[in-house]
Amino acid sequence: MSKNDDAVAQVAPAGGDMLADEAELARMGYKQELKRELSLLQNFGVSFSIISVITGIPSLFYFGLTTGGPGVMVWGWVIVAFFTMMVGLAMAEVCSAHPTSGGPYFWAAMLSRPENAPFASWITGWFNLLGQVAVTTGISFACANFISTASTLGTDYVPTAGKTIGIYAAVLFTQGMINTFGVRILKYLNNVSVYWHAIGTTSLVIAILAKAPKLQSGKFVFRTFIDGTGVDGVGWSQRASPAYVAVIGILMAQYTLTGFDASAHMTEETHNAALAGPVGIVTAIAVSALLGWFLILGLLFSIQNYDNTIASPTGQPVTQIFLDTVGEKGAIVLMVIVIGAMFFCGTFSITSNSRMMYAFARDGGIPGHTFFHKVDRRWRSPIRTVWLACTLSFCLGLPSLGSSVAFSAATSIATIGLYISYGIPIALRVIYADKFVRGPFHLGIMSFPVAITAVTWIAFISIVFILPELNPVNSQTLNYAIVAVGIVLIYSMGFWFISARKWFSGPVKQIAAEEMGINITDPSVIADRPDYFEEKS
Repeated sequence: MSKNDDAVAQVAPAGGDMLADEAELARMGYKQELKRELSLLQNFGVSFSIISVITGIPSLFYFGLTTGGPGVMVWGWVIVAFFTMMVGLAMAEVCSAHPTSGGPYFWAAMLSRPENAPFASWITGWFNLLGQVAVTTGISFACANFISTASTLGTDYVPTAGKTIGIYAAVLFTQGMINTFGVRILKYLNNVSVYWHAIGTTSLVIAILAKAPKLQSGKFVFRTFIDGTGVDGVGWSQRASPAYVAVIGILMAQYTLTGFDASAHMTEETHNAALAGPVGIVTAIAVSALLGWFLILGLLFSIQNYDNTIASPTGQPVTQIFLDTVGEKGAIVLMVIVIGAMFFCGTFSITSNSRMMYAFARDGGIPGHTFFHKVDRRWRSPIRTVWLACTLSFCLGLPSLGSSVAFSAATSIATIGLYISYGIPIALRVIYADKFVRGPFHLGIMSFPVAITAVTWIAFISIVFILPELNPVNSQTLNYAIVAVGIVLIYSMGFWFISARKWFSGPVKQIAAEEMGINITDPSVIADRPDYFEEKS
């Protein structure tokens, strides 16, 4: 009998009827601390709500219209959806083998050689944390922007950057409170969110198409290329190439189709996690891809006048489309649908974010881990990491006070951070194929081609989304994604070589540690745990 089997036996009830999910978690070395009550539908719902096409597309619709225009938006979405599905399938296979809330950083440790596992886990964890924080920033800041814009309809309210930051703080605070005291209703809120997104998006598209005074031509929607990247009139298509504009223009699609690792982070709260988590990832991407293309086409066909839509006094092209098609009162209704979806999306982004931070803190990976590794006994929720997520997301949104491209930079940071953290374990699954023990969801002979395609795509977009978006480049137009990514890279690498390499040994097996009488919150004792990286038996 292996040590893993001993650990399972120790925590199993005398009758031997321990739930299979808890047994699987124990075999990987963890206690069941979070409340496990989510179904497959609810696990799918978390990723579906965080992908939230009705959040990502309206948020970056102006960016899309000016960075490649309708043609890039439409066909870029199709291309990005295909490659995102490759990433999702490769991730789902790994998630099935290792269904824990740590997600990618745990997978990186499990798929590496023992001597490399701590470093792989450390780097993956920090990039995933960066992406998680940035995606929450992008979602909730967009919600604040749309609330600010909606407040101008039929009123004399004048939005300012300062007011929007205040609304942003209020949005994050409300979402944090829900994740603190409303954790028991999150699964019900999740169900509401799924229907809100599906029915709301469909209703919105039908309404604007039905009420539009005229519809744009197929040529405009499918073939029009527009370069609005020049601040002084000279865009990147003139200074560099139209291909450059098209490539950076896919940010809208790639940012939107991000965050599906939430299904992995919620596996410790999901029944039949080894199957439900992977299926949640794949179905969330598939449904979102179809619904998102439907939304893009609906919005583009409903544009009444491109120039007026871009120069809308509301500051939001999507809002102008609503005003031009369904009038002011109808626009208010549609804005409520969009804002509601954004709020749900941000709420579940904080849920996912806090679970990742909790898992990373549980393993000693973040500063103050002894404080943040705590599950509230009453609410069965990692409340401290909920508020850590809210605080860091608020800080990342502050540059919007002085930068015209701050929001798109935040979305770039989210995309780069998350996809790098997705790519590392996928690459390790290929490199160290002999260490991989399949779960119930696997790709068979397509496993390697899918994984290699996924890693290649991630490498491509990680370079593309740090490139300048506006010409010329100055303090106002700098894509500060490269700054944020650079800070995390320098910090994680620097701290690793200075200190963390001496004590961080990757994910800590709680059950094995407790069995040996070890204090798992003390990093100094972790280094002597080579048995941790024992392969799944």
